[in-house]
Amino acid sequence: MPDVQTQSRDLSHETAAIEAFVAGLTDAWNRGDAKTFSARFAADGSFTNVLGIVAYGREIFELRHAEIFSTIYKGSVLQQSVGKLRFIRPDVAVVDVDAAVSGYRRLPPGVQAGSDGILRAKLQLVLTREDDEWWIAAFHNVDVKPLPPPP
Repeated sequence: MPDVQTQSRDLSHETAAIEAFVAGLTDAWNRGDAKTFSARFAADGSFTNVLGIVAYGREIFELRHAEIFSTIYKGSVLQQSVGKLRFIRPDVAVVDVDAAVSGYRRLPPGVQAGSDGILRAKLQLVLTREDDEWWIAAFHNVDVKPLPPPP
């Protein structure tokens, strides 16, 4: 399948829309707003959290984020940047996002922050364009483990 970015169609408007979408997710997280954070999660979307727990559907996605926004990540600050954006088709994109969370209350078991106290994660979004808006079809999040100290 050819990479759509190599074709003549200009996707710069879609790229800007996706970058704005990711920025909106960041803003919603930083306000602790699970409803807005989940607003464009597909009704049947898949969600894999940082612990590897898989769930399906917007309702559970919003519920889980409401829980963490009121407990372990209450008051936390998320920074995100698009690391790579690839259009599978003009209406389907895979977005690799670099994330960093600071100011959390505690981390889930098995999740580790760096020596600077910042939790770094890699988020992969599969987005689909429906009715002129981008929607999350799949949300897969993994924490980046700090390197062990040299021997």
